[in-house]
Amino acid sequence: MRDLLRREQPRAIVHFAAESHVDRSIHGPDDFVRTNVNGTFNLLEETRAYWSALPETDRASFRFLHVSTDEVYGSLGPGDPAFSETTAYAPNSPYSASKAASDHLVRACHHTYGLPVLTTNCSNNYGPHQFPEKLIPLMILNACAGKPLPLYGDGQNVRDWLYVEDHCRAIRTVLAHGRVGETYNIGGNSEKKNLEIVGAICQLLDELRPNDSAVPHSQLVTFVKDRPGHDRRYAMDTHKIGRELHWLPLETFATGLRKTVCWYLEHEDWVRDVTSGSYRQWMTKNYAGR
Repeated sequence: MRDLLRREQPRAIVHFAAESHVDRSIHGPDDFVRTNVNGTFNLLEETRAYWSALPETDRASFRFLHVSTDEVYGSLGPGDPAFSETTAYAPNSPYSASKAASDHLVRACHHTYGLPVLTTNCSNNYGPHQFPEKLIPLMILNACAGKPLPLYGDGQNVRDWLYVEDHCRAIRTVLAHGRVGETYNIGGNSEKKNLEIVGAICQLLDELRPNDSAVPHSQLVTFVKDRPGHDRRYAMDTHKIGRELHWLPLETFATGLRKTVCWYLEHEDWVRDVTSGSYRQWMTKNYAGR
């Protein structure tokens, strides 16, 4: 990282890098500590050394934007208000705990050393190129293959869904106009139960692939044993980023989901490349015992 920073002389760093799959964090939390906690600390240390050596005008304009998650806030009840930027942290999985730790390191680096940081906490992303261990691409690909659609518990867990291009626009907006040291929540204003998500995917596939072996595709839905510590509901209050930076999502869930389903149907080569032997081994490890 030190050599890279010296060579490239960046004006800003946007820190997306993270282990991000809750199920994987349950099976192997050490990877999450190494990447999300130690990795963030290492990046902050090298960034701080690089930033400290910049000319004064470059130091003033430099930014370190840390991309985080709504999961650091814990779980909401059905009638609870949405997470705001002042909601107390209450992570419930090794993944969310590791991200909470990284958020705290970023905050501390700003308050202790003055590094000009920004933090974003976003809701569940979906869209093209998402690795198919995540809910939406997993359900699309399993349904197309006539395989079971595994839903944890009763399928009533609620998430707020954000189309990936809207997330990217938000990050660019915060990077350009956010107030140093501040946190901005980003969400799609689309709270959906997991069962609703799978139902919507099945309806789209019934329309787009009417000749599949399993139509209606909803007959493939299979309820499986819930994962440990499964948060019941997430919801994001996005008034701050809307009020201060005038950002709003452009995609509705319906338009974003249709784009996503069509992308996976049109990119079979990409799917084949990523669903390799190691992916199949992971699916067996995570779902076979359920």
